[in-house]
Amino acid sequence: MGENTIPGFKTKMKTLTLSKNSAPQLIKYLKDQGYNIELFGPIAQVAEPINCHPDLVFTWLKPGCIFKGNPETLTSLYPGDIRYNAASTGKYFLHNLKYTDSQLLERTKSLGLKLIDVPQGYSKCSICIVDEDSIITYDRGIVIKARQAGLDVLEVSPGHIELPGFDTGFIGGCSGLVDGKLIFNGDLSAHPAYGAICDFLRKKKVGLKYFAQYPLTDIGSIIENE
Repeated sequence: MGENTIPGFKTKMKTLTLSKNSAPQLIKYLKDQGYNIELFGPIAQVAEPINCHPDLVFTWLKPGCIFKGNPETLTSLYPGDIRYNAASTGKYFLHNLKYTDSQLLERTKSLGLKLIDVPQGYSKCSICIVDEDSIITYDRGIVIKARQAGLDVLEVSPGHIELPGFDTGFIGGCSGLVDGKLIFNGDLSAHPAYGAICDFLRKKKVGLKYFAQYPLTDIGSIIENE
């Protein structure tokens, strides 16, 4: 049933934004935990199958601070679809800064977040936030830049995540950090890095939830949208 293999923390009422294509098991679990769920998509300007991915529009910056982009500014071709797809730990902000939306970048600077310029434009898709000083990613370019900035990074192998229409999905896009628990959309135990991820989360005192009933699938992140 996708057990909590690491004890999580007590949840509190808040709103989470998910793709309207999210698995029913994930939606039911989050509702049962007491969260309000907003189902997202589609974005008319963005191509399938990522047009229902909320991390193309919503950027979580720090607790209680969400930046909502304008979907009408997005286009179907890279880099026109990544202007808001940045990853923030609440302390560090990671994105290909050449393509970051100017208003998002201004808001980020006003909050005092430390900017990390990475080659990967799909930054949030590529990164699991663990805590303000720790991330999980498969992307070597992000690993190098993040470690240089002082982040603790668990590097995992790419692939092993579904995204219909693409060869693979991304590990950040199939997960989300919610109230001290990293939740995966699908069966994390089938991923080659499962053991390493469990050990990393245990060390960081972060909880884990996954669903063994279906394969890991990229849904454009689970976004805390307070």
